[in-house]
Amino acid sequence: MTGGSGKSWPHMTSREEFRFLSDLVMARSSADQTIVRLRDHHAGTTRFANNQVIQNVDTRRGSLAVTVAFGGRQGTASTTDFTAGAIQHTVARAERIAKVSPVDPEYLPPANPCAFPVRETAKPETVAAGPSRRLEYANEAIGQCRMENLLGAGIVSSSVAAVGIAADNGLFGYEQRTDARFSLTVQAGDATGWSAAAHRSIDHLKIQERTLAAIRKAKSGREVQELPAGTYPVILEPAAVAGLWTWLIWSLDAKSYAKGTSPFAGKLGHLVVDERISLRNSPDHPDLMGEGFTSDGLPSSESVWVDHGVLRQLAYDRFTAKREGVNPIPTLEAPALSVKGLPVASIQDLVKNTERAILVTNFWYIRPVNDRSLLLTGMTRDGTFLVEKGEIVSAVKNLRFHESPLRAFRQVQAWTHSMEAVNAEIGKVLVPAMVLPRFTFSSVTRF
Repeated sequence: MTGGSGKSWPHMTSREEFRFLSDLVMARSSADQTIVRLRDHHAGTTRFANNQVIQNVDTRRGSLAVTVAFGGRQGTASTTDFTAGAIQHTVARAERIAKVSPVDPEYLPPANPCAFPVRETAKPETVAAGPSRRLEYANEAIGQCRMENLLGAGIVSSSVAAVGIAADNGLFGYEQRTDARFSLTVQAGDATGWSAAAHRSIDHLKIQERTLAAIRKAKSGREVQELPAGTYPVILEPAAVAGLWTWLIWSLDAKSYAKGTSPFAGKLGHLVVDERISLRNSPDHPDLMGEGFTSDGLPSSESVWVDHGVLRQLAYDRFTAKREGVNPIPTLEAPALSVKGLPVASIQDLVKNTERAILVTNFWYIRPVNDRSLLLTGMTRDGTFLVEKGEIVSAVKNLRFHESPLRAFRQVQAWTHSMEAVNAEIGKVLVPAMVLPRFTFSSVTRF
């Protein structure tokens, strides 16, 4: 991002600066409604492979997006130049686009102004972290892999973003958000082990703990046996649970529900999973990525989506919520899944208490097969093991599954307390590891 001089800006855009910029936009806009969105993002990533750092870079990107509307005709233009002349040009472009656009039948004016919750969305240690801190953490993981004569590949990243929204009706929101991530894949011959973490604080990534976990998985997976396809009891670790629940969460769309195309159609207020399972949005949880407001300028709030197995909530855009009379609109950016009852202390205890099951570390390449039943397919990854009489007896060649999470989570036999899980599609969630009595594997993979 550059200023008028062409030099990089020395600091993140502040609240006061965003207020000034948004006032500048409003003063130059002739539209019926005007919205300004800020995203000023400073990020760094350290990548390593084959136990060597291969990249350690910082990037800075900033943009100001202006959306205007004339009687339901909308136009949006953005700029990376925050000078007065560039902003005036951006407003003019947005207005030209709006005047030649068709009327949007679902257009709504900006959300009403409100007091957004103040949350600790930015951690100073992550803001201060630079290439040297990330390199230190990457070398910690590399050193552990070298000690075991294994190969490690992964990333350590840190970022801070200034995010803002303002409208000509008085709506105004601004906050800084930090994000730190660690991901590691360890290779032992043909076997791999994986672990990942994400947190607002770079000091909470637990690099050593995650690295040792990935190493254990890789070493345990060296000698594999092949199991036939079929229906098995499974022990799903948190990453595997999160992968399946991602698709459940995506399917909570209110529009598809109203059209009857949702797998939840007609099930609002009814039991959809085991009656002990609950799903909440927990934006104030210190280990989740809660925010103060959404990109539409709505406050992020605590909400219950599945209550003791019963579907209580759907995901609404503003137009659908108004049509259905839903207010306030619930958010789900900080999902937390829990099971009522007494959990076991650890995944190891789940194993000890299981007569026979397949232990799944993670799933990947999950895709829908049937949207109406939420039948999914995908493959196990980074550690699949056979458990017999309370012990892991061998690694198992990876399996493809065909299963609906709505069916799989109808009954839970045992579970842990909720733990952190990082999912590429939905971000960070809190979920327990679970034992399910029936899970269908349709074939053995080639690797």
